[in-house]
Amino acid sequence: MDLVVYAVPLFIAAMLVELAWGLRAGRNTYRVNDAVGSLFLGTLSQARRFVTLGVGGLVYHWVGETLAIARLDAGHWGTWVFAFVLYDFCYYWLHRLGHERTILWAAHVAHHQSEDYNLSTALRQTSTGFLLGWIFYLPLFFAGVPAEVFVTVGSLNLIYQFWVHTQHVGKLGWYEWIFVTPSNHRVHHAQNDRYVDRNYGGVFILWDRLFGTFQEELDDEPCIYGIRGPIHSFNPVKALTHIYIDMVRDSWRAERWGDKLRVWVARTGWRPADVEAADPRSKPDLARFERYDPAVAAGVPAYALCQLVAVVLLLAYMQWTTLGYAQGVVLWAVMIATTVTTAFWLQAMAPHRAVGWDALRLLAVAPALAWAGAGSLPFLAAAAAYLAANALALPWLWRRAPLPAPAAPTP
Repeated sequence: MDLVVYAVPLFIAAMLVELAWGLRAGRNTYRVNDAVGSLFLGTLSQARRFVTLGVGGLVYHWVGETLAIARLDAGHWGTWVFAFVLYDFCYYWLHRLGHERTILWAAHVAHHQSEDYNLSTALRQTSTGFLLGWIFYLPLFFAGVPAEVFVTVGSLNLIYQFWVHTQHVGKLGWYEWIFVTPSNHRVHHAQNDRYVDRNYGGVFILWDRLFGTFQEELDDEPCIYGIRGPIHSFNPVKALTHIYIDMVRDSWRAERWGDKLRVWVARTGWRPADVEAADPRSKPDLARFERYDPAVAAGVPAYALCQLVAVVLLLAYMQWTTLGYAQGVVLWAVMIATTVTTAFWLQAMAPHRAVGWDALRLLAVAPALAWAGAGSLPFLAAAAAYLAANALALPWLWRRAPLPAPAAPTP
């Protein structure tokens, strides 16, 4: 059983509690733009299953039926303990290579782009991990772990990782030696030289201690969150694709065929020498690090939060309603369009351009929602109310947009 869907209300409640606690303590770790960007990626990650047809499940079934060395009993507690530990061991290696190999980093990078660290960061998930990530969990099926046990322990592993994404919990004594905690996971999300590429465990930090990738959080080295090549964008499409695009460009521009191929399997950060010479990439000076936080027109944060609520409600409808494949694809496209145009506002795009893109979105979304929701009067009524509210919001945002600065006089 996939427990993540049932944990969503707890995730929302926990984020609200963390926000309230931070405000009361004078140490708020949330920004609307960054949190909305993270949660947009989380919703798209959950909606991905309505679009993709992965091969992982088919391979798992074949391996379990034909190559498994045992048939473990799903009714025995030992099977669950074994599967839980083995799953986390496999996760460690997926996570570690997800940082050490560019093709895997391309999928995982979205989780690390946030320059804040709070519970919303935990939900900032990829939509492309299904491409190769399933390979790392094959040992569970070779060992004979039943599919239902695999799904459940996988969801428990993910749910556990949620609570460690906070700055409001300090070190936890002996617990730090065995389990992943907020302290040692803060290190994992930091881009400081001393912290980068450390602490890969999902539940157990023992793997990092065993394989030499552990780093303790130090009092004299505050964590700087984010990635070394910041994207300076809240656009989820860019967040999910920018490393893939970089690899395609580097492979295309490399002169040697060996380099063209090596781009796809090389260690993270490697580039062909001729490509690097022609187009060097500088790393940011962390001593002067500033979070990406563009100033936006009054009303944009509230508008972005409303769009987030709409996307979450649409995802809930998709998950709890029987949809055909075409309907799922269309509603996923509606989510993509909504999250991208909202990002334009959060990035302080020129008001006339942001309004233009949003108006085009409404024109495209209206017939899409009408078709995908045909036969459901409550859905159609909600869609009509949503579209009407958006149509009223755009001129409201336009009026509150800052006027362009006057041109300097010509001497």
